[in-house]
Amino acid sequence: MHSAFDLSATDRTRLAQDDETGLPGDPADEVGIATKTRARPKKPSQFKVLLLNDDYTPMEFVVMVLKRFFAMDLEQATRVMLHVHQKGVGVCGIFPYEIAETKVNQVMEFAHQNQHPLQCTLEKA
Repeated sequence: MHSAFDLSATDRTRLAQDDETGLPGDPADEVGIATKTRARPKKPSQFKVLLLNDDYTPMEFVVMVLKRFFAMDLEQATRVMLHVHQKGVGVCGIFPYEIAETKVNQVMEFAHQNQHPLQCTLEKA
């Protein structure tokens, strides 16, 4: 049994070349830069979820919706509700399309179940 130290200098050089190129005497013995492009996933388009003001839905219900579906605390939900009340429309959050669409559907279903005409929509951010 021989160790690597028992090899001749020529054999050690040949083994080193084999390790670098994969094959002895391979034309790929030339030095070069290996480039590998890695496709980065594209950031998904973002969409604003909007609440629309109406004259019938109670302010307390709107606050409850904002807390329940958009994880707002009482102060933030009240601020957004007042903005919707005063300006006619307000942003509840910005999400990728599928999440925004789900939130719109949840809000609309919840408002319908509670017999409120609250409207919720989305638009590209």
